[in-house]
Amino acid sequence: MSSDASMPLPSEQELVATSTKTVYANKWMTVREDETLGSDGSKGIYGVVEKPDFALIIPYEHNGFHLVEQYRYPVKGRYWEFPQGSWEDQTGVDALMLARGELAEETGLTAATLTPLGHLFEAYGYCNQGFHVILATDLTSGQPDLAPEEAGLITRWFSEAQVWRLISTGALKDAPSIAALALFQRYRGEQGG
Repeated sequence: MSSDASMPLPSEQELVATSTKTVYANKWMTVREDETLGSDGSKGIYGVVEKPDFALIIPYEHNGFHLVEQYRYPVKGRYWEFPQGSWEDQTGVDALMLARGELAEETGLTAATLTPLGHLFEAYGYCNQGFHVILATDLTSGQPDLAPEEAGLITRWFSEAQVWRLISTGALKDAPSIAALALFQRYRGEQGG
């Protein structure tokens, strides 16, 4: 029986939890603290933020991208990023359904074609949250339907060169968006474009 070398078997885990307790929880996240035991017998402690996976959508047309800008409270600033989000009140939502909903909510756009490009982890050093990168093409404009916590969000189309300038000037610092660009470029290369 063969196994994927990148996925450790349970017996190969370097750390296991010997106990766990929730130290904080709200509708968006849970923070837990695990007492751990290493494969070498060492004991430790690990804080883990648990959040549901989200969808990050790359709305692409006319050799450019639709981005959103919003105020991000933890870093006290407004930055550009790809539309993204999760539905905290619904678990197990299909990634394409989530992508379609978030795209319409934040930008007003609908996509005739949604193409999954991959699944990544946002910050696996302390959080279990991952995200599905979805390419949205064949776009139709509409009106955004922003949630209350998205007040002030704006959307705008940028050429590909402009997006790279946003990154170089620090106006786009969202790591998942930049990682999604890498998946987009790989996909475009595979498609011969």
